[in-house]
Amino acid sequence: MDYRSIIDQNREAYLEELFEVLRQKSISAQNDGVRECAELVADKLRSAGMQHVELMETEIHPVVYGEYHVSEDAPTILIYGHYDVQPPDPVEAWDSPPFEPTVRDGRIYARGAGDNKGQMMAQVLAIRTYLEAEGTLPVNVKFLIEGEEEIGSVNLVDFVDTHREKLKADLVYASDGPMLPDGHPYVLLGVRGILYVELKVEEAAFDNHSGNKGNIVPNPAWKLIDLLHTMRDADGNVLIDGFYDGVLPPTEEELALLEKLPFDLEEVKRNVGHDGISMSKADYYRKLCFEPTFNIAGFASGYGGEGSKTIIPKDAKVKIDIRLVMNQDPDRIFELLQNHVKKHAPDVTVKQFGKMWPSRTSADMPFIEPIRQAAEKSFGKEAFIQPSLGGSLPDAVWTKVLGVPSVLVPYANVDEANHSPNENMMVENFYNGIETTCHVLDVMKDIDM
Repeated sequence: MDYRSIIDQNREAYLEELFEVLRQKSISAQNDGVRECAELVADKLRSAGMQHVELMETEIHPVVYGEYHVSEDAPTILIYGHYDVQPPDPVEAWDSPPFEPTVRDGRIYARGAGDNKGQMMAQVLAIRTYLEAEGTLPVNVKFLIEGEEEIGSVNLVDFVDTHREKLKADLVYASDGPMLPDGHPYVLLGVRGILYVELKVEEAAFDNHSGNKGNIVPNPAWKLIDLLHTMRDADGNVLIDGFYDGVLPPTEEELALLEKLPFDLEEVKRNVGHDGISMSKADYYRKLCFEPTFNIAGFASGYGGEGSKTIIPKDAKVKIDIRLVMNQDPDRIFELLQNHVKKHAPDVTVKQFGKMWPSRTSADMPFIEPIRQAAEKSFGKEAFIQPSLGGSLPDAVWTKVLGVPSVLVPYANVDEANHSPNENMMVENFYNGIETTCHVLDVMKDIDM
C-alpha cells in the first residue's frame, strides 16, 4: 500500500494535529499542564481509530493507554512514548515561544517537537493512516504513553509490573532520541543503564577566612577531590572494587554491526564542540555502546561569583552519573560505591537520585532486519543497526519486567536540540516517521514470533 500518498493528502491536517499537542504544556517536573495533555493525547488516540483508550493513574502523572485488537492469533506490538516535556528555560534563548510551534526552514520549533511529542504523534497518526489505507490493522496494537519520562519514569516499573497481563505483547516499539548524522535512520537494540548519585561533606558550621583560619579548618572541596582520585585513574578506569564484575562483552555479531555504522570524526568533533577528540570508529562505538562511564556532572563548593572571595568553604558536593552496561546492576553498583566511600572518607554522605538498568535485545531476532528495511524505505537513506544507545531510557522495563524484546527507531534529526532552547524536528522527518510506523506494522504481521 502507498501510505505516502495518504500522508501527503493529510499533510496540513497532520501537522495541525501535532501543533495542537505541542501547544499544550506538559512539564512533568513542575506539574504544569500534564493532565490536560494526557487527556488531549487520549483524544488523539481515539480519533486515530484506537478501539479502547483510557487514562490509567500512577502516583504522579497518568499513563495514556490505547488498544486495537485484531485477533488472538496475530502478533501484538506495544508502542511506547511519552507526552511530558522538559522545562523550556532559559525562555529568552528561544527564537520563538517554546509552546507556540513555528515552522522555519523546514523545521518545527517547539518544546517537545523532537522529544517526544513529534515522534509520539507520528506513531499515533500512523494508526490513522493505516486504517484509512486498509480499513483494519494487520496486528494487535497497544499504546503506553507516559507522563513521567522527563522525571526518570519513576512509576513505570511498578505500573508495568502491576499491569503486565494487560500490557502483554510480542515486541515493544519506540521512537525517541536523534537519528544518525546525515539523516540516516537506525534501529537501536538497547541502552546503557544509569546510576545518579550525590556525594556531600560538611566540615565547619560556616565559611571561614582562608588566611586567618588557613591550615586550621579542613577544606571539604579537597576532601572530595582526594576521594574522587581513589575512584578513577588517569586513564578513565574505575577503581571501585567489583565495579566491572560480570560486565557482558559484545558478541561477534554486535561488533560486526558496529563496523557497518557510519563514522566521520570531523562531524563528531563539531557535534560535541571539542576539536581534541581523536579515535577510530571501533573505539568510538565501543566506548559508546559497551563501556560504562564515571562522570562528574557537577561540583559545587565555596565562591563562584565575579571577582574574588577568600574563604574556606563550609561544605562541598559533587554529582556523579554512572552509565552502566549489560550485567551491571545499579543497586549493586550503589552498594559498592557506598562501601568505597565508607573506606576512604566515612564522613562523606552518599545519596542516590535515580537509576535505570541497562537493556539489550538480541541482534538475531527475526524482526530486526525487516524493521531496518522499513525505516530505510521511508527515509530514503541507508538504515543501520546499533546494539546500544550511549544514553539511558527505561528500556529494561520491557526486556526485564515485561519480558519482551524491544527496539527503538528514532525519527528526530541529529540536531534536534532536545532539552535545549530551540528544540526542533524536521517536518519531513515527522512525515517519514508516520510512514515508517505503517511499514513496521505491515512487516510484523509476517514475523513468526
